[in-house]
Amino acid sequence: MRQNIPRFMLVGTGSGCGKTTITCAILKALSNRGLAPASFKCGPDYIDPMFHSKILKTKSKNLDLYLCGEETVRFLLARSAAGHTVSVLEGVMGMYDGQGFEDDTFSSNHLARVTQTPQILVVNVKGMSVSVAALIKGFMEYRPNEIRGVILNHCSKGMYPVYQKMIQRELGIPTYGYMPPLPEAAIGSRHLGLITADEVEDLMEKMNLLAATAEETLDLHGLLELARTALPLVYEDLWKDYTGCMAMNPPLRIGFACDQAFCFFYEDNLELWREMGAELIPFSPLTDRELPEELDGLLLYGGYPEEHAQALAENERMRASIRRAVRDGLPVLAECGGMMYLQETLTDGKGETWPMAGALAGDSHMTAGLTRFGYAILEANQETPICEKGDTLRVHEFHYSDSTSNGDGFTAHKGTRSWPCVHVTKTLMAGYPHLHFGAYPQCAKKFLQTCHTDAITKWRSRWK
Repeated sequence: MRQNIPRFMLVGTGSGCGKTTITCAILKALSNRGLAPASFKCGPDYIDPMFHSKILKTKSKNLDLYLCGEETVRFLLARSAAGHTVSVLEGVMGMYDGQGFEDDTFSSNHLARVTQTPQILVVNVKGMSVSVAALIKGFMEYRPNEIRGVILNHCSKGMYPVYQKMIQRELGIPTYGYMPPLPEAAIGSRHLGLITADEVEDLMEKMNLLAATAEETLDLHGLLELARTALPLVYEDLWKDYTGCMAMNPPLRIGFACDQAFCFFYEDNLELWREMGAELIPFSPLTDRELPEELDGLLLYGGYPEEHAQALAENERMRASIRRAVRDGLPVLAECGGMMYLQETLTDGKGETWPMAGALAGDSHMTAGLTRFGYAILEANQETPICEKGDTLRVHEFHYSDSTSNGDGFTAHKGTRSWPCVHVTKTLMAGYPHLHFGAYPQCAKKFLQTCHTDAITKWRSRWK
C-alpha cells in the first residue's frame, strides 16, 4: 500500500536542545490555524506524547524501531496519519543516538531513513557564533540523513538574521526560523523527565505563548511546504487479520487504570484491543472506590505511584477490590508502576513506606539511579497470558526503583547479561518491562482469549 503523508521530523543535537518546546509550539500554532496535525514521538518515551495530546486534543503515538521493527512503524505511522493535514514527528535525544555506540541503529535518524521523513535539525545556539555552522555541518555529514533545514533555539530576534546569513553562506541549507528564550513557558521536570501535562496548571497559557511566538519567529508555511515533499509511504496493513477477531456480544470489558499515578501506556496498545473488539473501561486507583463492575480483564500500566503513594494507600477499598480480583483469577497485565501497586508495600523517595494492594509478594522502593535501564529481550520461561513458553518479546525498562521480588516467569537478555523477571501465572503477568503490542498483535489477542476463557469459566460457575 502507498499513502501520501505530508510529514517532517524535528531532530536535535542532543537532549535539552529544545525539540519538545519547538514541537509543541508548532503543533499548537498549526492547530490554532485550523489545521489538523498528527503527532508522533520517536522512541519509547511516554511523557512528551502527553503534551502533544493535550495540545491537539487527539492522541499522540510512539514510533519505536527496536520495540516494533521497520514494517510496524511504517504501518503505525500510516494508520495514525490518515485524515490529518500534516504529521509532525519529534525525535529523541540527539538525532544519531540509538541503542549503542557503534552506529545510529534505532535512532531518530534511523527512523527518518526507514520512513523517508524530511528532518529539521534543532540547534541551541546559546554561547556560540561561527561554531553553530561547524556543529550543523558535522550533523549533515556524519551519516546519511534526511536533514532539509534547521531551527535555531535560544536565539534573539536581532541575532537571527546574522545566523541565518552565515548558515546559508557556509552550508547552503535553509533556516526555518528561531525560538527566543521564553522562561515563562518553561515546564518542570523530575526523575523520569518532564512532569506530566496534567500536572502543569497553566499548561495551555504556556502553549498559547509558544504558539504566538511560533507565528512570529518560525516559517510555518515553509515547514508545511517541506512536509509536502515527503515521498509516499509504502506499508502493509499488519492488523487487518485481527480486526474484530475477539468481537462478541456483549464485548469483553477490560478495565485500565488511567490517572496521574498510572499514565504510562501506548495509545496504539489500547487501539489494538478496541479494534479486536474489546471495550476498554478507564478507572482511577486514586479516586474511584472500587473496580468497575463486570470486568473480564485488567490493565495496570506504569506511571508515578511513588508520587501518589499516600493517596493510593488511603484508598483502602480500591486496594481491597484489586487484591480480591487478582486472587479470584481476573486476567491482569501490569507494567512497572502497575506491578509496584500490586505488591505489598511501596517505599517512596522520602523513605516512607505505604501499603499497596498486596496481591503480589514483594516490596518496592525508590533508588538513587536508573535500574536496568534500556531495551532488552524477554524469553518466556513458561506459558503466560500473552505468549507461549520459549517466545521472545522486545521490551524496555526505565525506572528509579526496584523490588524485593521481580518474578521469574521470563528471563531478560541484554548484551551478555541476563536476569529473571516478571511475575507470571495463567492469568497474570506483572513486571517492570514495558511492551508495545503494535508489533505483537498475536499477544494482544491471546490476552483477550485468556479474558474470554476466564469469563466463560465464571459464567459457568454461576449456573452450577
